[in-house]
Amino acid sequence: MKVAIIIPTYNEYGNIFPLYNKLKKIKKNYDILFVDDNSNDGTINEIKSLRKIDKKVFFKIRNTKDGIGSAHKFALNYCNKKSYDIAITLDADGTHNPAIIPRMIKLIDKYDLIITNRFKYKSALKNWHWLRKFLTLIRFYLVNILLNIHYDTSGGFRCYNLKKIKISDILLSKNNSYSFFWESTYILSRNYKIKELPIVLPYRKIGVSKMKFTDVFAALIYLIFFSFKRFFL
Repeated sequence: MKVAIIIPTYNEYGNIFPLYNKLKKIKKNYDILFVDDNSNDGTINEIKSLRKIDKKVFFKIRNTKDGIGSAHKFALNYCNKKSYDIAITLDADGTHNPAIIPRMIKLIDKYDLIITNRFKYKSALKNWHWLRKFLTLIRFYLVNILLNIHYDTSGGFRCYNLKKIKISDILLSKNNSYSFFWESTYILSRNYKIKELPIVLPYRKIGVSKMKFTDVFAALIYLIFFSFKRFFL
């Protein structure tokens, strides 16, 4: 079984080695693929340093910051072309705990996509800033109501069964920003089996969030537009 762990990065200098060390504790010989959008804080040098000590680490440097959704699509398409069986995506900011990856791998044969849910545990977001928690909850309920799906669709910690999911179906998601996550979940939910795993999601300790209020506003507009357009998909 050929497994790739995909980590999109942009200015995550302080998180690269700590995340790598957590991944190595899994004690599985999985490939690690960093997709960096031309970071300017030294992140790329950290990734290259990892490559020198571990040949299971790979990286792709893109010329511009094209969006988190774009990075996921790029990496999944790359893994499909390289004939990986399973692709796991997670954030570089240290909020996703790699310890649940073995459970994902164990379950993925029975499912096509495994996503994580931050709302199964009451304390999952307990140390988040109240505004960020409020915006996350609002997005969760709006997506559920407007698209009539009941998953936590906006998280990037996922496991794809590339033996079952057609890459063309993933690429049907047109959004290149944060809305990629709920859009792709909605599209895949129509034809594929999805499993949710509950997680605790601590707030990042190193670096700053890349999400801006303009991203939140753009996502809301896109969600409203998509909720009408979906009737013609």
